[in-house]
Amino acid sequence: MRRFAATALACAMVAAGCSGGDGQVEDSLQVVANPEAARPAPSPERVASPAGTVVPAGSVTALASTAGTLAVALSAPPSVLLYDLADLTKPARPVPLPGPAEQLTADGDGLLAPVPSAGQVLRIAVPTAQVTATPVAGQPVSAARGGDRTLVAVRDRKAVDVVEGGAVRGSVTGQLYSADQVLTSGPNTVVLDRLRTAVFEVDVPGGAVKEGLRAGDGASNAVTDRFGRVLVTDTRAGALLAFSAAPLLLRQRFPVPGGVYGLAYDPRRDLAWVTLTARNEVVGFDVAGGEPVERFRFPTVRQPNSVTVDDRSRVVVGSATGEGIQVIQP
Repeated sequence: MRRFAATALACAMVAAGCSGGDGQVEDSLQVVANPEAARPAPSPERVASPAGTVVPAGSVTALASTAGTLAVALSAPPSVLLYDLADLTKPARPVPLPGPAEQLTADGDGLLAPVPSAGQVLRIAVPTAQVTATPVAGQPVSAARGGDRTLVAVRDRKAVDVVEGGAVRGSVTGQLYSADQVLTSGPNTVVLDRLRTAVFEVDVPGGAVKEGLRAGDGASNAVTDRFGRVLVTDTRAGALLAFSAAPLLLRQRFPVPGGVYGLAYDPRRDLAWVTLTARNEVVGFDVAGGEPVERFRFPTVRQPNSVTVDDRSRVVVGSATGEGIQVIQP
């Protein structure tokens, strides 16, 4: 009986599947019943004034900070605004995009901005705002630096493309139903598949998508921390998950009610910041121990879908309904 239970647990967790009594292989990570589960919960009207300072802006789709610069992606007009973090009252430097960017990623002294509608990954140098474009077949939605390569999650092709020298040099496919976010932690690469609400290990040198694990009932966003873990927000079930990357294992599951969605990590203070869109709040959890511990909770702008942390541990929240960019110093 114990042996059967262990086998059943392995089947429930590993995406490669297990054989049933009829010899057929069953995929234990089927597409979730409601793919909309990974979308942010609608925000109510605010009942409290946002903490900190609010800078006017349009509808924010993504945030990132690097080299003393705050990058804010807007949906209309499609663009990235570059703010000087030393003085946010200065006018932002706009960088036009060929379409909206869903995600922004820091890349040394620059930013990676995939544009799915244009089939391009843009690198924006900071602070010069010089743009370099790399064509990518399909809908690139996420990019991350992996050593001397750039890895790109291509949603519709269910692939992770490898960019070197300004061009795509290879593509890793297999098992994915949707490649929505790619993350790197040292030599390890993980991809988030929202349709399967799962995370998968990617062997880039070997060109293979390896084992995958269920990431709750509606995984939406992910970041890596300095412990080599992958943190994931499970929007549908209301939880913050922590996976080790090597080996890929679920280490923690912590309940977070209120429409958890946006996610950022502060390596200086080991704080994971999550936004609660159903409550218009942002919460900071200490994740250095065996279980997350709430340290901060602040009221936010409406529909706080995006969050980032700058090099001074300031928390920046973006409103998807045009209420602005909120800067909080915990």
